[in-house]
Amino acid sequence: MLRKFLYIFLLLLITACGAKKKTTANKTRTVSVASTKENRPKAHSAPPSRTSTTKRTKADYIIDTALEFSGVRYKYGGTTKKGMDCSGLLYVAFAENNVKLPRASYHMAEEGRRIDLRDVTKGDLLFFRTTKGAKRINHVGMVVTVERGEIKFIHSSSSRGVIVSSLREGYWNSTFVRAKRVL
Repeated sequence: MLRKFLYIFLLLLITACGAKKKTTANKTRTVSVASTKENRPKAHSAPPSRTSTTKRTKADYIIDTALEFSGVRYKYGGTTKKGMDCSGLLYVAFAENNVKLPRASYHMAEEGRRIDLRDVTKGDLLFFRTTKGAKRINHVGMVVTVERGEIKFIHSSSSRGVIVSSLREGYWNSTFVRAKRVL
């Protein structure tokens, strides 16, 4: 029982978004959801014409932009490839696609309209309260896929940097607060 408690405590401590520790990673990171090079837009590029065979949404472009930061280390307050925090990642991804969002995750949580978790789609925001006893939201991620009921989202974790995680993971599921649609 004590081992389980210590394991959970360490897991919570390591994955908190608001931590100010610096991390370095020597491992090559893999992304389970990635944009393809030919579909990846250049910053501020126009969407394809209506005669295009693939129908891409604004959310697709924002997701592709966010995925370009996969593997970037966590840095509190960061908004560049040198380091990013969770809200910085989404702030930049949305801004590069001409969508304005507030900079802080708890301010982002006030934007858009609240939606039921069963109704989330690509581009929706997921909000978390990762600090035990915290009164406000301190972590945010963006849905990249919903397949067979599994919701995968991109975010910046203090321990692993910019990654794609699943809401099925016990930690993220237990700290989830709400979903919002801003597009």
